[in-house]
Amino acid sequence: MALPLQDVLDFAIDLAKQAGEAIVKGSETRFEKAAGFEEKKNTADLVTETDQHTEKLVCQAIREKYPDHKFIGEESWAAGEQAAITNEPTWIIDPIDGTTNFVKGFPFVCISIGFVYHGEPTIGVIYAPFLGYLYAARKGHGAFITTPLHPQRRSLPLTQPAPLPSFKQALVAFEWGSDRSAEIMEKKTRSFQRLVGDRDSGVPGGEMALGVRSMGSAALNFAHVAMGTLDAYWEIGCWAWDVCAGVVIAREAGCLVLGSQAHAAHALDGPVYPPPTTPDVLTGRKYLVVRAIGDSPHESGVDAQKRIARTFYGAVEEWDL
Repeated sequence: MALPLQDVLDFAIDLAKQAGEAIVKGSETRFEKAAGFEEKKNTADLVTETDQHTEKLVCQAIREKYPDHKFIGEESWAAGEQAAITNEPTWIIDPIDGTTNFVKGFPFVCISIGFVYHGEPTIGVIYAPFLGYLYAARKGHGAFITTPLHPQRRSLPLTQPAPLPSFKQALVAFEWGSDRSAEIMEKKTRSFQRLVGDRDSGVPGGEMALGVRSMGSAALNFAHVAMGTLDAYWEIGCWAWDVCAGVVIAREAGCLVLGSQAHAAHALDGPVYPPPTTPDVLTGRKYLVVRAIGDSPHESGVDAQKRIARTFYGAVEEWDL
């Protein structure tokens, strides 16, 4: 019997809102009485009591509603409860994406709820409770957003996709991440320099992107590319729970989602476009997402997406994880 996916999406939306309430309450508690937090790896990677509480809330609700489904969550994974992505219905959850933002009171914080069905990211819900922004999508049925100013669902992207004739007109996002070792920081710095630097002013390989944003949340970076407010987002080092929901939302909004440079080299010239987000890509920890781009008199939107992706991959360096 086929799983009623609209019911799954509706459940995920309700669950995200419940979790959002828990996140807001946790923030209030934190600033009232200095609630505890632990370091995951270093001071750039924190886990709070609210992370753990929110994941337990979400996990319990899923197991009560769908006892046969698998569950992959950031905190349970860190505790040793690891699971592979298979054809079984699987929930992939980040209880708080943007933990450092949460700790500091910076409002770009969200819960990310992804659902994989038959090995494909199929449902995604991202809820940013401090902003009141809710993004949701179901494979084959589009993506939408609701906000406090616009409580009725609006389709993503929010406007007709515009052409993007030059990388110099692109607003891009990337993050510094939690790995601050010398070797990795050198590669990141060189990559960022080439993405935003001006080759005419002496930056070798500089592509001179229009601007750069770093939100501190992979899920919200994906969501903003889906909206069309960012043109592209690239990161190495985040996990499937950071991006699963965002992958669904972005793809349903017409975005191009890619993995490593090796994956892109094959996928951009492959027979299927946009290329599927396979389990290997979803768990590969290397991601590039490019917004939907409109046709221009001289270039199709698909060709423009490919051009932007190739420019990105030509500018950045990869590293092993």
